[in-house]
Amino acid sequence: MRFSALRVLKEGLTGNKGWTSHWRDPAPKDEYDIVIIGGGGHGLSTAYYLAKNHGYSNIAVLEKGYIGGGNIGRNTTIVRANYFLQGNSEFYSHSLKLWENLENDLNYNVMHSQRGLINLFHSDGQRDAFVRRGNSMINQGDDAILLDREGVRKHLPYLDFDNTRFPIYGGLLHPRGGTARHDAVAWGYARGADQRGVDLVQNCEVTGIDIENGKVRGVQTTRGAIKAKKVGIVVAGRSGQVAEMAGMRLPIESHILQAFVTEGLKPVIDHVVSFGMGHFYMSQSDKGGLVFGGDLDFYASYASRGNLPMKEHVMEAGMTLMPMIGKAKVLRSWGGIMDMTPDGSPIIDKTDIDGLYIDCGWCYGGFKAVPGSGFSFAHLMATDQHHAPAAKYRLDRFRTGRGLMDEEGKGSQHNLH
Repeated sequence: MRFSALRVLKEGLTGNKGWTSHWRDPAPKDEYDIVIIGGGGHGLSTAYYLAKNHGYSNIAVLEKGYIGGGNIGRNTTIVRANYFLQGNSEFYSHSLKLWENLENDLNYNVMHSQRGLINLFHSDGQRDAFVRRGNSMINQGDDAILLDREGVRKHLPYLDFDNTRFPIYGGLLHPRGGTARHDAVAWGYARGADQRGVDLVQNCEVTGIDIENGKVRGVQTTRGAIKAKKVGIVVAGRSGQVAEMAGMRLPIESHILQAFVTEGLKPVIDHVVSFGMGHFYMSQSDKGGLVFGGDLDFYASYASRGNLPMKEHVMEAGMTLMPMIGKAKVLRSWGGIMDMTPDGSPIIDKTDIDGLYIDCGWCYGGFKAVPGSGFSFAHLMATDQHHAPAAKYRLDRFRTGRGLMDEEGKGSQHNLH
């Protein structure tokens, strides 16, 4: 079933009774060429690109719950390519290009809105950092515009520009940044993978990984044993737990990142806004709710829920930046489990076990990376060669100390002031 304006009109006039299921709900087979553990955005996109780009069809995606029930549905929906370091910059640039054609590719409305993203800065030092970041983005072929104080005011007149503690000095505008509908991204990739023969097996938790003579042979699940020639681990905050089934200890900590949404309001925020001194970020959804988040909880946890101290911390940052937000009623909040690496950059690599691959460590960058991650991981699993934009995401960099990518950029640098 393909979507078209005519089909939408017809269904609207006939009670929407003609729509069929968007993907099958198959029982798992005894054996597959490739098994993907994890039915979130990264797992679904990996399966989709394995089928579309590399011709695989005998693939299973194993999800312990339901499709879209994990981090892909628990984020603030931001899409951007404003990374600084070589290795990250080209990867997220590649991912953004995939985003820009995603709806045509999937024939599905993922509600990708390139409304622009503005990172605010509040000191001379932050200005220097964003000048460097903007130049890196432009050198990569992406877009960046440095705004002074009045330039920011033209875009965001509702901010508190004269806050005594955090006065707004200016901002870095990334016009191609924006948002997308997180659920729709999962549904679009699920539908596209299913159309190409991929089995999406829900309510199927992996309980073990079968390894024989250093080679993966398959997985044990709550729905029986499944043989596989290759297995990919793509389980976000659960990466450490699943890798442990294969005897691996990953350089990962799992933390909660909370997000919030308010009641629906009239359109007021045209951009994604990021508050540099409070790690607060916000946009307005198509339904009118203000969607926002802040710092992660600074303790390790596998709980998909938040806590009141961090809620208060995020609300304080929002009120500091934009006092008018205090009039909005918060409807709900949620927590996603972030798999955090020591250097803040992800891992897409083969493991020491033949046929076992890992895609993890996305920290804050998981949602915006969904297309690029799936594209690059599929390339790796199909060819055993690293895809060029993700070539620096090696697992052994944490063992050797070579090739670490600290996106905070704490090393020596030239300044403008």
